[in-house]
Amino acid sequence: MSLLSDLINLNLSETTEKVIAEYIWIGGSGLDLRSKARTLPGPVTDPAQLPKWNYDGSSTDQAPGTDSEVMCDTYTPAGEPIPTNKRFNAAKIFSNPDVVAEEPWYGIEQEYTLLQKDVKWPVGWPVGGFPGPQGPYYCGIGADKSFGRDIVDSHYKACLYAGINISGINGEVMPGQWEFQVGPAVGISAGDQLWVARYILERITEIAGVVLSFDPKPIQGDWNGAGAHTNYSTKSMRNDGGYEVIKKAIEKLGSRHKEHIAAYGEGNERRLTGRHETADINTFCWGVANRGASIRVGRDTEKDGKGYFEDRRPASNMDPYVVTSLIAETTLLWKP
Repeated sequence: MSLLSDLINLNLSETTEKVIAEYIWIGGSGLDLRSKARTLPGPVTDPAQLPKWNYDGSSTDQAPGTDSEVMCDTYTPAGEPIPTNKRFNAAKIFSNPDVVAEEPWYGIEQEYTLLQKDVKWPVGWPVGGFPGPQGPYYCGIGADKSFGRDIVDSHYKACLYAGINISGINGEVMPGQWEFQVGPAVGISAGDQLWVARYILERITEIAGVVLSFDPKPIQGDWNGAGAHTNYSTKSMRNDGGYEVIKKAIEKLGSRHKEHIAAYGEGNERRLTGRHETADINTFCWGVANRGASIRVGRDTEKDGKGYFEDRRPASNMDPYVVTSLIAETTLLWKP
């Protein structure tokens, strides 16, 4: 009898032309990921070649049991996008000619926490207790400072293998918390790539017997929360004189602060307290090299007079389709 790992790693191409296609979608909570697989007669070179497939939406809180078939992208049988299909509206914004012309770039810094499966307590933490205070864990190395690196490195390589534009990883300030970055990515592809990177990460933690958490404040007290800082630039911001464009865009974001906060993730009020490298949730401010601001502008951007800025408000559980499209809409389409 072969080992389970041997069977999982069987090379199907040696015996058949058939391939396995994994269909991935976002569940009813707007954050949970679901998937199922089907056999295709041969390789597929374009997503448009994939056959449409439905799933039981009544079991994912996305449809009533009397009319439960939902398409994976995800639509009702009548072809209407369901409420959790945030990609539909995002695609409309990113296809607007004024947005297309500006080629919006995004780089998303996805923070997350690894939890022990049975007790839902961060990996590396004593059960029912706490590790030493924050300080040595950020980008730290060593068995007493870095917890879960095998998962992180596996995810990094798996994303590169899958064609995700993952640009880096690092250990975060709170022990057991990590970050990966996706980008630069243009327009809606930023959301596509982040969702798939999240899916790959959760499949890896499943294998490792560890629970993945995107809670923006998984541990109360003097511990950093988890965000999804979103870096953004447009063609005008990247060109000479772009710093003035950046400042005008930030002014627009400040005018719609409440609308953005409402869309930037659940539980964010527990994270945006004005402490632990955050601005207070009720206050909008920006600054150069200020990690306690709502919007941070890098020193190189100020010096060069062009570049990008970082929106530090999005929570780790934000929907990247919502956040990226809302930033583009506010800065490129919205008229104060």
